[in-house]
Amino acid sequence: MKKHFIQYITAAVLLAACQKGEIPNLNTPQADAITRNPTKEELNNLVTGAESGMRFTLGTYYDAIGIIGRDIYRFAGSEPRFYTELLGAGSSTLDNNTFYITNPWASRYRVVRQGNILLQAATNSSFITAPQKNGYLGFAKTIMAYQLLLNLNMTDANGIRISVQDFENPGPIVQKNVALDSIAQMLEDGKTSLTGAEILFPLSGGFDGFKDAAGLLKFNRALAARVAVYRQQWAQALTALNESFFDLNGSFTTGIYHLFGNGSGEQLNPCYFAQNSNGEVRVAHPSYALDITPGDDRIQKATLRTSAASQGGLTSNRDVWIYTSNTAPIPIIRNEELILIYAEAKIQTNAFPDAIVALNRIRTGHNVAPYTGAITQAALIDEMLRQRRYSLFYEGHRWIDVRRYNRLNTLPLDRAGDDVWSAFPIPQNENQ
Repeated sequence: MKKHFIQYITAAVLLAACQKGEIPNLNTPQADAITRNPTKEELNNLVTGAESGMRFTLGTYYDAIGIIGRDIYRFAGSEPRFYTELLGAGSSTLDNNTFYITNPWASRYRVVRQGNILLQAATNSSFITAPQKNGYLGFAKTIMAYQLLLNLNMTDANGIRISVQDFENPGPIVQKNVALDSIAQMLEDGKTSLTGAEILFPLSGGFDGFKDAAGLLKFNRALAARVAVYRQQWAQALTALNESFFDLNGSFTTGIYHLFGNGSGEQLNPCYFAQNSNGEVRVAHPSYALDITPGDDRIQKATLRTSAASQGGLTSNRDVWIYTSNTAPIPIIRNEELILIYAEAKIQTNAFPDAIVALNRIRTGHNVAPYTGAITQAALIDEMLRQRRYSLFYEGHRWIDVRRYNRLNTLPLDRAGDDVWSAFPIPQNENQ
């Protein structure tokens, strides 16, 4: 088992060129040496490498869960699995030994591994003060929790590994609820470390406004709010929101982002395709435009093509147009999601007037009239999920949302014999 786990991490290393601070082989004397008594510069390089590594194979992740969640279609002449296996065409099923699960899985664990190295290195360093040490520890715990959550989003009831500190002897795959509890605790530990910490390390512009300890703590609490609603811990979600950058009347776009660039050694946004592309195409599921409220400005996320794109018996006439250049940022978490988390927690705690205020903030912010539907928990959950669908389109949420509300059967089946999957399998070698 341990050899297979190492092989997956090594595979992730081969997916993209190493950036500054990324240890090219995480099972070498180089990784061991840097943990003994690293300097501030060496610690900072580890932070830079971890932030950079979070971007690897994001395109595969968003495509895979976006296709199953009927947010998008992905057409590619050389890769039929986007419109066969991921949509359950005919007798096809999800493969536990192919790119759409093995690559994201390995990339996320690669960052977790780098985070564990950073934890050990910061703990052992004699070149930093206790508050500075806590800054590194808090950052590492926060991003490790985030990376583990992305893998759990894919495998869900099939679970994930949490204990991977011993790289050669990783812990067992644990069930979903145990994994969520562990991720939540990791964020709590990160909060404890960041409280009163001092930040020495540089972060990219994707963390603008959140680069100090107070800002990273707000980032940590925003992720904690997301995890809390996944755990149906509604009061905890509201508490975490109050400690985050949540702002009911603030900009929807305020948040933390993955940044991309076209300079030497940089990565381009993998979720970008030019409008009206042919060959490699990413288009909105037809139901996105069919179901949207007339006048809703979120239709701009799915712009009309000059001609429809078709493949495998599927057709769409709208491009996915969220990331409008090859250097456009991808959100990790932003205020619009936090407003919707607030609405969800208020609905679930029967604070309906507060929930409606939040939902109307989203509606009117997108040129939609205020809510006039029934004021019941069931109706407001429907409305909240609808607003999440359009506000968070192709940001990796719809499939998770309908799954956690047991509504996978509401997703459209576009061809006879198609299926809606509930979870990705654990990669094949992880089960050996």
